[in-house]
Amino acid sequence: MRCVLQRWLILAAPIFFACQTAERAPVNRNAGAKPADSLAASAPGLEIWFTLTRPARSAAGASCVERGLEIRRAERRIPVPLLYTGEPPAILNDSTMRAALWINCHRQKHYLVDLRTGRPVPEPEHRRRP
Repeated sequence: MRCVLQRWLILAAPIFFACQTAERAPVNRNAGAKPADSLAASAPGLEIWFTLTRPARSAAGASCVERGLEIRRAERRIPVPLLYTGEPPAILNDSTMRAALWINCHRQKHYLVDLRTGRPVPEPEHRRRP
């Protein structure tokens, strides 16, 4: 009987220790949760909101979240197409804002966005201000 018990312990010990040392990944209950819309900029009668999200990773491996923009005036919501950013836009006047396009966690180029239509157009290099 003692021999059977020793064999069982010899066979069970590696399994027991393997289970004790196995790392368990922490459960992230918010992994699939979408960040809430958040106010990015405002002016009288106008709000610019961060809305859509996309996860991104830089060439160095750092991760970030790039956000889409939406223009809100009273009850009207105007999405800005194809422009994800990692920084708040600047409202230039009553019809235009400047927003930076981000790709892989890095600012690429600036766009001028029509606040009435949401249409972004590349900002000419000679107009850019720091």
